[in-house]
Amino acid sequence: MKITYTGKPEGLTPAENRKIEAKFAKLAKLLDARKGEREARVILSQERHLNHAEITVRYQDRDLVGVGSAADTYSAMGLALEKLEKQILRLRERVRDSHRGPKPETELEAPAGAEAEAEAAEESETETAAAPQVFRVNHHAGQKPMTLDEALLAIEGRNYVVYHDAESGRVSVLVRRRDGNFDLIQA
Repeated sequence: MKITYTGKPEGLTPAENRKIEAKFAKLAKLLDARKGEREARVILSQERHLNHAEITVRYQDRDLVGVGSAADTYSAMGLALEKLEKQILRLRERVRDSHRGPKPETELEAPAGAEAEAEAAEESETETAAAPQVFRVNHHAGQKPMTLDEALLAIEGRNYVVYHDAESGRVSVLVRRRDGNFDLIQA
């Protein structure tokens, strides 16, 4: 990366100068990867007790500008480089995400309970000519084992709940009966 200074980088020790060059090298890795070497223009100015640093880099037909102000030149340049790095990463992410297409749907999810049975019945009536399909639904994906009391709370608004019993370690089914009571089926 070519660095062009306007103004005097006053008060920078050789150690601070090496650190600034290392930060520019990090930016160069982000910028110079595709289309050759970039140029960074650094404008240093001083106003009373405050030092200003403005770093401008041309990237993907845009001028990216990082501005920093601090009591010393090294801190001002550090702030400007941090802001510039954030802009570059944000722009690269935006470009990367815009080039990605939509992800294909891999798994069809069916709603649980009576709605699923009603939808399945309607689909089977309308698609009598088509071959029957089997939809696998993983009800236990990401769920922790439950106790019977937790299953009673989870059955709210449903006709049945299939859960992994925390006490016995087996798969259990809690079914709501027509009279309002429940049946517990354990495998």
